[in-house]
Amino acid sequence: MRRDFAARAERAADLLGVLARTALDSNPVPADWEHVTKIDPEGAKKLPLLYPLWLAETDALSVGGSADVTPANTEAAFDLLTGLSTPLCHEPSGADHVTERSHEDADLLLIPEVLNGNSEALVGTLGKAVESIRETLAPKLVREKAPWLSSRFVDYFADLGTTMLLSQAAFEAYIVQNPDSAAARESGVSAEDVLSPREAKQRAMAADRHLDSEILYLEYSGTFGGVKAVETLELLAPALSRARIWYGGGLADGEDVAEIRDAGADTVVVGDAFHDVAAAEAELLSLAEAELDTDTSKESLRAWTEVHVDADGPGARYLSTIPSVDDPVRLAREYSGTTVRAWLELQKRREQATESEEDSRSTVPVRRTALRVAIAPVVDGDIDQLAATIARAALAGRHDDENGEHGAAQLSVSGMEK
Repeated sequence: MRRDFAARAERAADLLGVLARTALDSNPVPADWEHVTKIDPEGAKKLPLLYPLWLAETDALSVGGSADVTPANTEAAFDLLTGLSTPLCHEPSGADHVTERSHEDADLLLIPEVLNGNSEALVGTLGKAVESIRETLAPKLVREKAPWLSSRFVDYFADLGTTMLLSQAAFEAYIVQNPDSAAARESGVSAEDVLSPREAKQRAMAADRHLDSEILYLEYSGTFGGVKAVETLELLAPALSRARIWYGGGLADGEDVAEIRDAGADTVVVGDAFHDVAAAEAELLSLAEAELDTDTSKESLRAWTEVHVDADGPGARYLSTIPSVDDPVRLAREYSGTTVRAWLELQKRREQATESEEDSRSTVPVRRTALRVAIAPVVDGDIDQLAATIARAALAGRHDDENGEHGAAQLSVSGMEK
């Protein structure tokens, strides 16, 4: 009798949970995130010098990558991104990438599950992540918070903490459609595993209704899905109940984004288009050093920027992928001009420090600098600390690039000769 009552009570609770999820939007992934910028911690994927400006335009950030990602460079990326006004997510590609630091600083943990890869990509990676949290991270956090607890209670709270952490995370059900990508290699997706639009719909429905995945991620990883992606999204949109539909891959401009969103994607994810901004910026700053000086007037700098920053440049193209940006060219010129001004000022300070035989890496005064003034409106954390970190990395250049201090290797200027 008791067993029957318990079973009925459990079924009633499950029914109430289904009704709540259906009637209320219980998905932890905000519905108003239209644009997410993915930050790859790999050192070769650079950030613009004044990256807080550019990233203030996107709805959220996601830290993660498919190759050459380590706990160390993940934490270095968090050093640079924590404190910005933009929400910060962590999408670990390995169990050991979830650290105490990432747990504290990330607003949302995104856990990937690949629906068309091998069993390791769907279950094995998740199992390793749960094991790492349950047996390493959670007990460590409990012992640090309550060192007086006995081993029995540490184990109990670690188990409870693991369940709570996973319940607060968002599970990303990936459909990887580019077999030549790093994401495909990591998840065991071959050309034979690429799904037709209907097959993608069927697996997406299973993820939405059985796996309770909060995100259905259609991933073309570096290439634009085009007609097939549009056809797939048009099938997914009316078929899913709770999951948000994210699309990533080859989005080069606003036209691509409009096509994908019109087909049914709730959110577009842009990665390479943002990192391309930093690659072009390094060349722009080298040119500015040769042609401009710190005392260049606002009018002259504006005219110079208009010549060197246009609609075909990476800055304007990245900003054009953000639906809320009305004039990407104007904004790209504004941010690029501000960056040039900040860079030239930093170079002057570096020269002054060298002349006075001071170590420019030790103390970087940032108050009333163009750099600090520029990022102040988009930073919620310690503005002086972040401005000093950026300035120190920019001034020290190759020294920090080699040692990876404070994520310096990821700034656009870290590989520049000075």
